[in-house]
Amino acid sequence: FRTSSGEIQGFYAELARVTLRQMGCTPQFVEMPWARALLELEKGRLDILPGALYKPQREAFAYFSQPINRSPNVLFMGQQAADKYHITQLADLIGTDFRLGAQIGVAYGSSFDALLNNPAFKARVTFVTLRRSAWHMVSINRLDGLISDEVTGLMELQQLGLSQAIARTQLVVSGGPAMFAFSKKSNTPDVVQGFNTAFAALLADGQYKHIAE
Repeated sequence: FRTSSGEIQGFYAELARVTLRQMGCTPQFVEMPWARALLELEKGRLDILPGALYKPQREAFAYFSQPINRSPNVLFMGQQAADKYHITQLADLIGTDFRLGAQIGVAYGSSFDALLNNPAFKARVTFVTLRRSAWHMVSINRLDGLISDEVTGLMELQQLGLSQAIARTQLVVSGGPAMFAFSKKSNTPDVVQGFNTAFAALLADGQYKHIAE
């Protein structure tokens, strides 16, 4: 996230700074929608993409670091929707008029992908480019719910002043570990190994725990 002073901050940003510093590098942060970031990574115009989940099709253009963080994707719901719907699994949306938001290009796990093959479920999903815009859509009841990384979602809702209007549910959509993805066009396996070695040092000396806290 960008602070009021314009600085990029957050768990992955700080982790990138510290880990890459161990490698003698300084990151230059570029803000863009997730789907575009994946495309830029594939083209080699973006070198590293933090917070990516592994998908077999992404191996065609990306190397992956060791697992970095495990923050599940969960369902958030607006207050009116929470009062109206009892959703315990995504399949419960079938046969309802629930409007679910999901971000373009984001991996939500094999169960979500399988449900998208069902036209009745796919009809309930609205794909959005920017998650922050989607939070406002939920707040004005244009969407009933949104899938988001748990920690990021809670942080963004707090920043937007929407913590009372939109709440995390108990429905976990996916829980795979997030990694750093490296473009195969601008990196080599040695770079990824160097990153993993530097990251292991952060785990060993307590810096990772400090950053996470």
